[in-house]
Amino acid sequence: MAQMTCHFFSDVLQKHTGMTVIIPEQTSNQYGGVNKDQQAKLPLLYLLHGFSDDHTIWSRRTSIERYADEHGIAVVMPDGDHSFYTDMHQGRNYFTFLSEELPKKVAYLFPVSMEPKDTYVAGLSMGGYGALKWALSRPDAFHKVASLSGAVDMARLRQERETGDMGPLMDRIFADKDITDTTHDLFYLLKQLINNKKDVPDIYLACGTEDFLYEDNQRLAEQLTAYDLRSKVTFDSGTHEWGYWDRHIKEVLDWMMK
Repeated sequence: MAQMTCHFFSDVLQKHTGMTVIIPEQTSNQYGGVNKDQQAKLPLLYLLHGFSDDHTIWSRRTSIERYADEHGIAVVMPDGDHSFYTDMHQGRNYFTFLSEELPKKVAYLFPVSMEPKDTYVAGLSMGGYGALKWALSRPDAFHKVASLSGAVDMARLRQERETGDMGPLMDRIFADKDITDTTHDLFYLLKQLINNKKDVPDIYLACGTEDFLYEDNQRLAEQLTAYDLRSKVTFDSGTHEWGYWDRHIKEVLDWMMK
C-alpha cells in the first residue's frame, strides 16, 4: 500500500487543505501484505474524522491501511476541521467542498472508480454525521455508508450544546437554534428520501452501549427498521474511543466489500 499526504488548494474553501490517501499498489513479492496486479480502477472509501482530530488521525490510531490492503480499496481521508462537514453559517462551505469539489479532485489525482457501485463513505462521531449527511443528501453517489459512534441527532445536540463551551461554534455552524426538519437533520433527510421513493444506500450503524451518543443511535436504528431499509446495526459494549473504532472499521470494510 502507498500512503501519502496530499496538500492542495480548494477553490470552495478558499485555502489550502490536506488529505491522507491510501492507494493499493501493484506488488508481486511483498511480505506481510497482499500481493496484487491491479489493472482496473480502484473502489474508493471516503473516511471522515471526528471533532477533535484531522485527516491524519485514522492512519495514526487504527490499522486502516492493513484493512484496506486486504480488500484492495483506496481510502481518502479529507480534513473537515470543526465544521461538522456542513456549509457553515459563518465560516467555510465544507459540505460543498466534500460533496462537489473533493470527488473531482480525487478523480483527477488518483486511479479510482467514480462509479456509485464502487464508492463508499464512513466516519466516526462528527464524521459519522458527515458520512450519513453526505450519503442521504447525495444517495445516488454511494453504494454503502457507515457511521461509528455517529453524532446522528444533530438537532438534539445543537440544543444541548447551546449553553456550553461549544455554543459559539454551534452558532457559527448553524444559522438556526432549532435545526429540526432542515437539511442538517439526518432524520429529516431520511424521511424525505422515503417520502419521495428514492433509493437509500445500505447503512451500517454501530455505537457502544456505554457511549454518550448511544441513545441517539438507537433512535436512528429504530427509524431504519421502521422504513425497512437495508442496514446492519451493531450495538455492543464500548465507549467513545479508538479501540472500538479500530475494531469496527475492519468490520465496516468487510461489510462494504461483500
